[in-house]
Amino acid sequence: MNYQGKRWRTIWRNADDTIGVIDQRLLPHQFQTLALRTMEECAEAIRNMTVRGAPLIGATAAYGICLAIRDDSSEKSIHTALKTLMFTRPTAVNLLWALNQMLAAVSALPSEKRLERAWQRAAEICDEDVETNEAIGRHGQAIFREILAKKPDGSRLNVLTHCNAGWLACVDWGTALAPIFMAHDAGLPVHVWVDETRPRNQGASLTAWELKQHGVPHTVVVDNAGGHLMQHGLVDLVIVGTDRTTAQGDVCNKIGTYLKALAARDNGVPFYVALPSSTIDWTLRDGLAEIPIEERNAAEVTHLRGKTADGALVEIQVTPDGSPASNYGFDVTPARLVTALITEKGVCAASEPALKKLFGR
Repeated sequence: MNYQGKRWRTIWRNADDTIGVIDQRLLPHQFQTLALRTMEECAEAIRNMTVRGAPLIGATAAYGICLAIRDDSSEKSIHTALKTLMFTRPTAVNLLWALNQMLAAVSALPSEKRLERAWQRAAEICDEDVETNEAIGRHGQAIFREILAKKPDGSRLNVLTHCNAGWLACVDWGTALAPIFMAHDAGLPVHVWVDETRPRNQGASLTAWELKQHGVPHTVVVDNAGGHLMQHGLVDLVIVGTDRTTAQGDVCNKIGTYLKALAARDNGVPFYVALPSSTIDWTLRDGLAEIPIEERNAAEVTHLRGKTADGALVEIQVTPDGSPASNYGFDVTPARLVTALITEKGVCAASEPALKKLFGR
């Protein structure tokens, strides 16, 4: 990721064996890094959304296992860490995938050899994420070129996003934003409609910040403007990420994604989902019935955080005193509403036969 002319990843190992991360709670107004010193601090960073996005959650959990082994390499310690990290966020399957990868890497080793292998596997998970997202970007960019070539006036390509599936959700590049970054770098005239994405405003706060840092033309819109833009021919495609995808192609993403898919279908706008294979939960088939939907603190709905005219970061209440609020974090978009899935292996239909064929299962 680019910030003030410097290339960053979102997570790294420091020289003192702490884990460096960007504190995403402060963006876009402040850029600060944190050092996570224990497994418990990694778990809390996932829980309170210092780090967020399915792939980055997985990477943070992997390093959390490293810190647990550094302090105590016994099987009891490892399994305690696994349980603690596993329950920090219930929806994103990358978390469980990364923990299983770490367990498989160290469980058969004698205790004195576990730490070295854990550091190695966690670094591999991060590197693999970058390579995966680069591949997703290339496949997505090809789709962008095809759609742009069909536009009669050769004007800009208007892309609508929801939530944040860019650098900050991954180790680098992102999933849904990787094709956008690459298309822009290749000189394609890309413009992004950025959904604000309430609650927490990950679109307005994070996606817009990333696009600005990369120099990609964009416009922030309220969540409910998406359908209006599509009705007036101002959206050429929608692309989103996903925190969990079932074996038959249902996708679970930030709350409000389903509504974008419905509007896209009604207006003949292609609706793409970009995802790494680690986000596919092959054990589930019916997303609506089987994917656990995280319910978060109501304060994310009742309160907003922002910058005042004098530069201070403050939190304000936007609802009446005593009004209850509900905060569902995700919804499920059925496979029938998805034009195609963009993965590191290529593009396929959102269906069980297509996914199995693409991944050789």
